[in-house]
Amino acid sequence: MSKYTDPAKDLLEYIGGSENISVVTHCVTRMRFVLKDPKKADVEKIEAIKLVKGTFTQAGQFQVIVGNEVSSFYNDFVKIAGVSDTSKDEAKEAAKQNMNWLQRMIAHLADIFTPLIPALVVGGLILGFRNVIGEIKMLDGKTMTLVESSQFWAGTNDFLWLIGEAIFHFLPVGITWAVARKMGATPILGIVLGITLVSPQLLNAYGVAGAAEVPFWDFGFAKVDMIGYQAQVIPAILAGLLLSFLELRLRKIIPSAISMIVVPFLALVPTVIISHVVLGPIGWKIGSAISSVVYSGLTSSMGWLFAAIFGFAYAPLVITGLHHMTNAIDLQLMSELGGTNLWPMIALSNIAQGSAVLAMIFINRKNEEEKQVSIPAAISCYLGVTEPAMFGINLKYGFPFLAAMIGSLVAAVISVGSNVMANSIGVGGLPGILSIQAQYMVTFAIAMVIAIVIPFLLTIVFSKSNMGKISFKRN
Repeated sequence: MSKYTDPAKDLLEYIGGSENISVVTHCVTRMRFVLKDPKKADVEKIEAIKLVKGTFTQAGQFQVIVGNEVSSFYNDFVKIAGVSDTSKDEAKEAAKQNMNWLQRMIAHLADIFTPLIPALVVGGLILGFRNVIGEIKMLDGKTMTLVESSQFWAGTNDFLWLIGEAIFHFLPVGITWAVARKMGATPILGIVLGITLVSPQLLNAYGVAGAAEVPFWDFGFAKVDMIGYQAQVIPAILAGLLLSFLELRLRKIIPSAISMIVVPFLALVPTVIISHVVLGPIGWKIGSAISSVVYSGLTSSMGWLFAAIFGFAYAPLVITGLHHMTNAIDLQLMSELGGTNLWPMIALSNIAQGSAVLAMIFINRKNEEEKQVSIPAAISCYLGVTEPAMFGINLKYGFPFLAAMIGSLVAAVISVGSNVMANSIGVGGLPGILSIQAQYMVTFAIAMVIAIVIPFLLTIVFSKSNMGKISFKRN
């Protein structure tokens, strides 16, 4: 019997039993249920389970916050409940019946980018490490980097780029695969399509601006530029959607006896042609426009206002799922500008939420039962996973969540006001400083201190106010 057996049995009982579960799945930190009768779920008893950090309902899904242990807990739960662990797509589709168009769009974006997150995190760590050894002058009176001082570090820097390039430059391969997988098309065709967008025979996207001459395919009656779409997000999404549309439609009209041969050919070849002739150039312009608007907004005279709004609102966006939109924007900024000034604010928001929990640990330091939730939640939050902290502590009391939002606002204004740029998406929270471009690390460190101190102090102040007294009495 594992440590998850008893809490899994309790959750099954309090949620209304196996007969009340339509489908169940999980994400990084949450169990996601589509219940036949949501009223049968006893929220109070579920939240009393020690392993559970909180619950909430969103767009047809009853979500139970477990934290980083969710995968192991989920495996035990489905065995005890006797439900299938192959119903993830059913859960998404069932939940989407209750979504409006915006929620559906965000859900689709989440389905595309969520499978890519592990690779993006690894890529962010690698670029962050290369940033430290190759950009920060820390030797010989701060005139030399580690890479410049040692062949070992120079070789390490070059070798790590093998992985970084595979993740970020060849990102369209992952995107077209994820789109095909999400839409129900053949994933390997998505991979092949992605490779055709980043093939070595194409002019690299980063070399287009400085190229004296752009190579082209000459069909006699027309010429098509041989341009690659390395690191481009929107061209890859559009291409993946077209491939999926063609394949799914062709499956319906072509006899099954020949579909294995005909469908892949008629879906892939036209998609590759249209992607290079139409979708690629259009998608590139759309992506450039989006990145230009975001970057211009953040660097304009009103950038502080945008930063204040984003810093204050990001944590609530996580609750709604709207934060998934930032992945596409960050990646587009990286491809167009060589970095992103949006992601540093996300890392600061994570730190602020963790700092509010840290204050609650101090306030409730004699509450041993709560510390079993709050200490792991704070650690997880400082490492970039905020859900256990937000749902387990901050939203439970209310005022710590507000304190964290205010601290995030101030830190975001300082970050944007100082033009802080990150090389890439990375691990949120405290390790996020590794992804910051070397010349901005000190400024970002100051913003990090603010994201720690302000939420901590405000949480203590709020706890002594009427807001805190009411919250403590309620809980």
